Amino acid sequence: MNLLRRSLLRHLLGWTLGALVLVWASFIALGYMTGEREADELTDGHLASVASLLLAQSGWQFSARNPATAMPSMGELKSHDYQQSLSIVVWDAQGRVLTRTGEAPPPPFTQAEGFETLQLGAPPAPWRAFSRWDRTEHKRKVMVLLSVRERDDLAEDIAEQVAGPGVWLLPVVALALGLAIRRGLRPLYALSEDVDALDIHEAAPLRHSHPEQEFKAVVASINLLTERYQAALASERELASELAHEMRTPLTSVTLQARGVRETHDPQERAALLARLEHDAQRAAQVLAEVLALARASRAQWGEVAVPLELGALARDVVAGFATEAQRTGHELALQAEHAMPVLGHPLLLELLLRNLIENALHHTPAGTLVEVQVDAHARSLQVCDNGPRVPGTVASGTIAGLGLGHRVVRKIAEVHGAQFDHAPAPQGFTRCYRVRFGPAAALPH
Repeated sequence: MNLLRRSLLRHLLGWTLGALVLVWASFIALGYMTGEREADELTDGHLASVASLLLAQSGWQFSARNPATAMPSMGELKSHDYQQSLSIVVWDAQGRVLTRTGEAPPPPFTQAEGFETLQLGAPPAPWRAFSRWDRTEHKRKVMVLLSVRERDDLAEDIAEQVAGPGVWLLPVVALALGLAIRRGLRPLYALSEDVDALDIHEAAPLRHSHPEQEFKAVVASINLLTERYQAALASERELASELAHEMRTPLTSVTLQARGVRETHDPQERAALLARLEHDAQRAAQVLAEVLALARASRAQWGEVAVPLELGALARDVVAGFATEAQRTGHELALQAEHAMPVLGHPLLLELLLRNLIENALHHTPAGTLVEVQVDAHARSLQVCDNGPRVPGTVASGTIAGLGLGHRVVRKIAEVHGAQFDHAPAPQGFTRCYRVRFGPAAALPH
């Protein structure tokens, strides 16, 4: 099964060797054709050289020979691989054969000069020939002939000598290339071993440094993923601990109040126990809502994509949704947003942030308090201010006080958007103000 698994080494080696074989085969074919062509030119040059040499011997006297007379074969005299069996025919100006040497059948006499391929003998066989007249008196014509078969054998031998080294050299190059690729992939093997040894339950980056430029992005991504995973685990543990801590008191109280309702027979005491039971149930529900809000903010931080939105429009919708609640509790609710403030964020989380701040102001101030939401596009801030004193515990409207998680929800959502949440100096006419200041990360690109 391991042999069937994909390997980067085999993948790279396969593609590299495939390309190498293709290029190598092209070079071998080109070398073979070049060898044949050069061998042909070599033999043609040899024919021309022999003819010129014979014509230069002007002092020779050729005796008349019978054209049918042929010289004995010279094959036993050959002692060199590239020694060729040349045939020579010499004519006078009238076309009479003065002398003929070699194995070539007698060629026809013509006035033409230069290279040509003749079909001679019975059955006809191709012969490569070069002929030339003497340049002084035009009394003698020399023709040098070579069998095309012997010429092709020489060309094939030279071509094989030219292309042959490429055939046996290819396995050597392939082996060296394989070793080089394996050695070059050693940093990748080291990175793979570090990733395999990485313990995601420990907040530690990769053990060894990898200076290769190509691996920097991979190492940074792995370390970032590890950090995010550790942050997510820490957030989950923190939420679980917070939920267990905050839910312990109201659930215990609910259990005790329910037991008291079941055991008591006094109507007034039962009514008081039911009221406290309702209060504790509301308190548990608020804890669950705020813990779920923290979980939603963490999920948005790691998995959801921010979208462009206009914060002033979102604030108007949220404030409009609290109109009935503010009227019921006797509060005055206002919005100040003179200019549009575009941001890049999560609409549901920003709405949750603003709702927490408004609910905090409504639940901790008495009736008649002015609660104002202020959106400042120039300062890139969102703040909720009020002009009333803080009332700890339950206010007259019967709502319950916050349990300390509301501001944690706001701070978490602010961190998701690259913003800062803190208590701010109250403007004139107000006694308390909480501000969320957005940084460049939440600004829309131009």
